[in-house]
Amino acid sequence: MTLQLLYLILRAVVGWLGLLTRTGASKDAEILLLRHQLAVLRRQVARPRLSWADRAVQAALSRLVPRSRWPRLFVTPETVLRWHRDLIRRRWTVPHRAGRPPTRPTIRQLVLRMTADNPGWGYRRIHGELVGLGHKVAPSTVWLILKRAGIDPAPRRSGQTWRQFLAAQADSILACDFAHVDTVLLPRLYLFFVVELSTRRVWLLGVTAHPDGPWVTQCARNFLMDLGDQATRFKFLIRDRDSKFAATFDAVFAEASRIVRTPVRAPRANAVAERWLGSLRRELLDRILIVNRRQLEHVLAIYVDHYNTHRPHRSLSQTPPAGRTAPPPAANEAAVLRRDRLRGLIHEYAYPQVA
Repeated sequence: MTLQLLYLILRAVVGWLGLLTRTGASKDAEILLLRHQLAVLRRQVARPRLSWADRAVQAALSRLVPRSRWPRLFVTPETVLRWHRDLIRRRWTVPHRAGRPPTRPTIRQLVLRMTADNPGWGYRRIHGELVGLGHKVAPSTVWLILKRAGIDPAPRRSGQTWRQFLAAQADSILACDFAHVDTVLLPRLYLFFVVELSTRRVWLLGVTAHPDGPWVTQCARNFLMDLGDQATRFKFLIRDRDSKFAATFDAVFAEASRIVRTPVRAPRANAVAERWLGSLRRELLDRILIVNRRQLEHVLAIYVDHYNTHRPHRSLSQTPPAGRTAPPPAANEAAVLRRDRLRGLIHEYAYPQVA
């Protein structure tokens, strides 16, 4: 920018020296020619674009031209005066010093991650952890990051959130419920199932046309026998207030679990079981006609196995309740195999097993 300004000034000085050797008639003719060219340019260019150096030269030379001649310039007098004021301001303005460099985004993300993982840590504790990792930041920087993120100090956020509390309790909670299925000839069948809240694994306990207290109690005994030693890790059982849950049913779970009864007409209190029933109806029962109990038990066994071992679940990071082994690298997309279950009603996709 400065070199351009010096170049323009040098050209103006050389031009002045050249004018000293020319006659008055030649100068007058050139002035008339330049005025005509300026008039042509004004008709074609609405607003010329000048660089900073051009503005400086225009502002400086316009001081030598009488004010009566300023209207002939392609800029207004106010513009020339403003350019001159800008030139003076640039001359006497002291440049601002650079402040503290901004905090790297990786440091900010690390601070927020430590805060989310450790609700009891204050900014001093987080600063000490950062120093141990080799990051040179001030404690005030950590405090400012937390403040701008809207995070309260450690004493206000040290308690468990509802999500953390429920996630910790889910490992020891079971939920059970009934569902009915109307067959082709309209007799109604009932299925009894249990869901683990932590893994969303489903256990189908039985299918019958006449559910009563003794049948439900026997299903509970069979379920606990299948669990074996794992039955001791479940401390709560959620059920509704259906009359089929007799006192003998509660007695089966009384030694290991506490019975939690939901409020009257409150299906949301047993939301996990209701959610599985919705999936069961959308993906299976609404797409097939059931003839008898034997067929219902068959299709339910296949669907429960599909649900537990293959169907992805959003609350489990798109993994099935029983977990999933690491898939092989997707070297060839065409090599994916489709497995049909229930004669194509359910599809499962996987890579071929390598021997």
